[in-house]
Amino acid sequence: MTKCLPKKIKTFSEQNIQTTDKDYNHFVELTKNLHYVKKIETDEEPTKQEIVSNLKKGFEEMALIKKGKLKTTSLNDFLNEL
Repeated sequence: MTKCLPKKIKTFSEQNIQTTDKDYNHFVELTKNLHYVKKIETDEEPTKQEIVSNLKKGFEEMALIKKGKLKTTSLNDFLNEL
């Protein structure tokens, strides 16, 4: 008679953490070094500097489009790509 051994089952757990930003950032840095942590999702918001930079780039692109130096896509072509 042979024994039937149970198959090794991998289980995954999802955790939600509520803490201060300072403690959360520290926690994320610590968990990045754990070999068994595969993915860390954060709700990081862009900094004020990143927002201003993105806006400047957008305005520069608009100016180039108005001057005819940057090609655009029509709304219909854009929607058809979706």
